[in-house]
Amino acid sequence: MPTSHAPAEQSVLPISRPSYRAGSRPTLTDRFLAFDAEHPYVYRALERLTADRLATGATRVGLKALFEDLRWQLPADVRGLNNNFTALYARKLIEDHPHWASAFELRRRRTL
Repeated sequence: MPTSHAPAEQSVLPISRPSYRAGSRPTLTDRFLAFDAEHPYVYRALERLTADRLATGATRVGLKALFEDLRWQLPADVRGLNNNFTALYARKLIEDHPHWASAFELRRRRTL
């Protein structure tokens, strides 16, 4: 499947607040924002892992690989690292660290 780098406007999280409507299920973005707010240490750890990888000379970073590394580092009773959140964490890392944009490959989001 061909991939392309996302335009700059797609690197920013499209919603900064939950989009719950009466009777609707939370979107992936809603669930991500809730998880990120409840577990800020996950993002900080992903920042540290990304910085460490880039400091060793890596030019590309895969968030799925970082997630697996993080799973080994977290205590066994910590659960909830959802692989569906990796793309949103990549976009958040790029939003906060634009100089890392070339290290991540992003695809166009089809859903929120």
